[in-house]
Amino acid sequence: MGWLYMQSLNGHSGPSAYLDDQFTYARDGHRSKVLRSALPGRRTYYVAVECVRPDGERIVFAAVCLVRYNPRDREGYIFGYKDMDESVGPCESDCPQAILDLLTPTDSTFALEWRARCRANAARRKAQSAKPKPRPGQIIAFDTPILFRDGRTLDRFEVVENRRGRRAMIYRDPIAGGLYRIPSINARDYRLERAG
Repeated sequence: MGWLYMQSLNGHSGPSAYLDDQFTYARDGHRSKVLRSALPGRRTYYVAVECVRPDGERIVFAAVCLVRYNPRDREGYIFGYKDMDESVGPCESDCPQAILDLLTPTDSTFALEWRARCRANAARRKAQSAKPKPRPGQIIAFDTPILFRDGRTLDRFEVVENRRGRRAMIYRDPIAGGLYRIPSINARDYRLERAG
């Protein structure tokens, strides 16, 4: 299925509220209800949907929607989404653990693989957030050296406070004194040492 764009959220407070409403309905003896949803990064909507069939059978599956929300769109199409369920094996695999825990068992190979990727990513995010944060004055040593645009490959830095008011730290080469920015630091393996 392709993207669906619209010029309003039909009175809903935001993309999550709109999509929650789309997945909640009752007709012809079928009931569908959102148990939990999340929109991390405002780009991908994850939801646990409970479906009850006329015979009483209950399943809870995951759905994923790619989201584009721009209230200032020049053409007036402020909101768009592309929906899919877990059985197609979506590429997006950052579904929160709380949603995964609500899903009922499935035989779908694609869904099982997607759930495993999501759980692995959730474990990785948890491990990254548990890492100690570098503080000014500490020495940070990376397990894998980093190649920079100036051609230098470094693995040890002194952590320096960013005086320009930005939250991101700056890292100084302790030998040559050059200053560097290191993006996605929590995705790298490192250890912190006291300056000595």
